[in-house]
Amino acid sequence: MRIIDSTNTRAVNRLVSRDLARNPDVEAQAARIVADVRRRGDRAVLAWSRKLDGFLGDMESMAVTTAQLKAGWAATPRDVRAAIRDAIRNVRRVAEAQTPRTVRVQVTAGVTVAQRVAPLARVGCYVPGGRHPLPSTLIMTVVPAKVAGVPDVIVTCPSPAPAVLCAALEAGADRLLRLGGAQAIGAMAYGTAGIPRVDKIVGPGNAWVAAAKRLVSRDCPIDVHAGPSEIVVWSDEGRADWIALDLLAQAEHDPAARAVLVTTRAPLARAVAAAVRRHLPADGPAREAIRRHGAVVLARTRREAIDIVNRLAAEHLVVDRAEDVPAVTAAGTIFVGPWSVQAAGDYTTGSNHVLPTGGAARFRGGLTTADFVRTFTVQSLTRRGLAAIAPAAIALAEAEGLTMHARSIASRSVRP
Repeated sequence: MRIIDSTNTRAVNRLVSRDLARNPDVEAQAARIVADVRRRGDRAVLAWSRKLDGFLGDMESMAVTTAQLKAGWAATPRDVRAAIRDAIRNVRRVAEAQTPRTVRVQVTAGVTVAQRVAPLARVGCYVPGGRHPLPSTLIMTVVPAKVAGVPDVIVTCPSPAPAVLCAALEAGADRLLRLGGAQAIGAMAYGTAGIPRVDKIVGPGNAWVAAAKRLVSRDCPIDVHAGPSEIVVWSDEGRADWIALDLLAQAEHDPAARAVLVTTRAPLARAVAAAVRRHLPADGPAREAIRRHGAVVLARTRREAIDIVNRLAAEHLVVDRAEDVPAVTAAGTIFVGPWSVQAAGDYTTGSNHVLPTGGAARFRGGLTTADFVRTFTVQSLTRRGLAAIAPAAIALAEAEGLTMHARSIASRSVRP
């Protein structure tokens, strides 16, 4: 694992900027698939699923039945079933606390504004079906949607393993489809005869899924523009072995994952680099991720370390102490102290693991129940209330040259 001195501004800037270049072939194929699904509906969904995923059934068999969900639950080891229930309970507890509330404000006598909160009618949750089954992703997307009150939660997964079927049953997913890739995103975004259109799509996926989500986001909202997983550890006091394993745990998600330590302590920098080499798997995505995107940044001062951490705006950030947190202005989620192991946050802390990547933590956090509701205001004015605010409203309308606005208000205005 390379050690970068903070004086090497070019290398630090490359870490911060990230290589966001997109594969034009992936983008083009995702666009073709989405356009085909939008034009031909179920026929295109089946054709692409058969070609890309080896799906052998028809649209009816694409939908997982209750009996099949129960069979998946029965095939899941008892300890995994218990772990799924534990994770759901913890995620639900946090999601309930994060749910936006209806509020009512009296602006002045006779003028009230209420914020109403209503769940989306239908959402789509994408669960990858690649090299590893991901029941945790199903939990992280379905549970907050159900807590928010969404009545129809559709899950798509190209090859749901028993643990995913078990999680769908325990989390309360309304429908689960054996469907993946850009065709799943296109079907949920625009609807087909067999797959209803959703109000929002959430969940991570491969490059084709990410490209399709970007494409449909003009017509169907999405959670985040997902990129490779990221972890930054900012530490001067941590144990080298623990830090190395935290970095490798995140790196094993994807060969393009990013794993960075920021420290002011040269001995720790060298110890972590050595520990990473010692624990590095012989092959697999973690090895490639560390080779391509793993780094230790040796900062000269604490202030410089903080600046680098905030510029990185990582998906996952690990810090030594609670006193470090106020200095952080951009991170998807923060883990505090040596026992707050980041990998636990992927499963059972209760916090959501669908998080912003690629620097998006500068302007948003992770998935919450707020992503599954819409808020709108209800305004009520009495005669007295209108009289109180009308002069200011008329003055602003006239300043903007909107005379009909001013006349509309003035036509009702009376003295208090």
